[in-house]
Amino acid sequence: MTAPDPVRAARALRGAAAAVLVLEGIAVLFVPRAIAQTAAGLGGVRLTILLVLAAVLLLASGIQRRPRGLEIATALQVPLLLTGLIDSAMWFVGGVFVLIWLYLLQVRKDLLGSPFAEPAAPPGDG
Repeated sequence: MTAPDPVRAARALRGAAAAVLVLEGIAVLFVPRAIAQTAAGLGGVRLTILLVLAAVLLLASGIQRRPRGLEIATALQVPLLLTGLIDSAMWFVGGVFVLIWLYLLQVRKDLLGSPFAEPAAPPGDG
C-alpha cells in the first residue's frame, strides 16, 4: 500500500518523528532525578551524558526536514536504549521508544516504499 499523496505523507511522518524525538528528550531529562536518589548517586559524568543526549534528541527533532534527519534520529535510538546502563528503568522506557520508532519506520516504508527515501515531487510542482 502506498499513500495517494506521498509528499504529504512524508511531511506528516516527519512531524511524527519530530514529536517522538521531543518526547524521548523529555524522558531522558527525567533520568537524573531518578539516579540522584540511588545509592550510586548522580555524578558529573552521568549528568553530562544525559543532558547532552537530551539536547541532541531535541536538536534532532528540529532537523527532520533535512535529507539525513531521519537517519540521524534512527542512529540516536542506540544511545537512548543504552541509557539503561545508567538507570535500569531506562531499559524499559528506551525499549518502548525504540519500538515506537521502528513502528514509525515501518509505517513510512508501507506508505512511501522505503523507510528513509524521500518521495519524488509530483509532476508540475517544480
